[in-house]
Amino acid sequence: MITKEKIRKCAEAIVNGMNLKKGEAVIIRGGAHTQELLEEIGILCYHKGAHPLIMATTDEYSARVYDEIPERTLRETPKHYLAAIKESDAYITIEPFKDPTIQTKFPREKIAARTEANVPIRKVLYGEDGGPGKKWTYAGWPTPEAARFYGVEYEDLERLIIDGIAVPASTLRQNTSRLAELLRGADVLHITDDEGTDFTCRIRGRRINEDDGLIDEYDVRNGDLGNNLPAGEIFIAPHETYGEGSLFCPVTIDRFTNKIIRNAMLHFKNGKLILEECTAEVNEDQMIDSFNRCLEIDSKEREVRTTNIAELGIGCNPAIDKAIGYILTDEKLIGSIHVAFGSNLSYGGTSKSSMHWDFVTSPTATIERLDTKQKIMLHGSIM
Repeated sequence: MITKEKIRKCAEAIVNGMNLKKGEAVIIRGGAHTQELLEEIGILCYHKGAHPLIMATTDEYSARVYDEIPERTLRETPKHYLAAIKESDAYITIEPFKDPTIQTKFPREKIAARTEANVPIRKVLYGEDGGPGKKWTYAGWPTPEAARFYGVEYEDLERLIIDGIAVPASTLRQNTSRLAELLRGADVLHITDDEGTDFTCRIRGRRINEDDGLIDEYDVRNGDLGNNLPAGEIFIAPHETYGEGSLFCPVTIDRFTNKIIRNAMLHFKNGKLILEECTAEVNEDQMIDSFNRCLEIDSKEREVRTTNIAELGIGCNPAIDKAIGYILTDEKLIGSIHVAFGSNLSYGGTSKSSMHWDFVTSPTATIERLDTKQKIMLHGSIM
């Protein structure tokens, strides 16, 4: 199991990465199984002069909410929680579920209701209605139950998450800076891999975000206020209505039910998924239904962007060496590309959506700048 020393180091990486200021209010949420980590984060926040508020729940409590509470209640935005988000300066989430399997049993209708209730909270958190947004971090945490769910040994899951978090920001910055320089000024990119991925997207004029695990002052000025830990990628909001082709994703997680989806083949044109042509060998119906439910929720937006391309990311964390279906680590896999659909306003894009779903390719990607015919990555290796 995870030692106290590792817990302390992870807490330091999380808090140091938040760039907290004296007097800032910090909400810290997570599963009760992460309580020791949550409290260590809270103490470190105090040492920074910030003021933490810790909230923890069990898997059993979440299961009872989705089992016993009516859909109409779950659809209501909790006003006290919304007020807390408005008054906070930073928001930290640690993996909320000890056993991810429990999410697969939640009724889809109730998940959709809660997703709808969270729309006002999401807009405040990410500054989607013109506000500044909040600094935020989402960090993974390993458990034996999660390892069984993803079909890996616990030691592997701990290594991917804990060792991934432990990679120094300086190392990640070297990798991200090198990639960013290769992409600087690029217009259209052509991405292929050995599994059938073959698409183009346009990035000219869009911000290149370097995820080194630190929200520094440059990031704050540019509105890049978020961290995922483990870190280690560059990500860009491509032009949302441009691009076409296909993308193969060996394994991902359904954004509603958390069920494993395998061998998804996505097709898009003019930057938008052609849902009727998208397939998956395992849980295809779950994948399509999740997009359709978010399309319904997003129908209230001025422009519906649920299925438009939202993000192009390139993984570059040296501690992440395999994809297991856990998107948080999969998208940092060196030699892989991930494409997300849905929201991207906080990345430098223009889309608001209740959906943001990453699909990670195999680690054999090739990226070519069509403006210069320059290869940036060849079969998973940065040029």
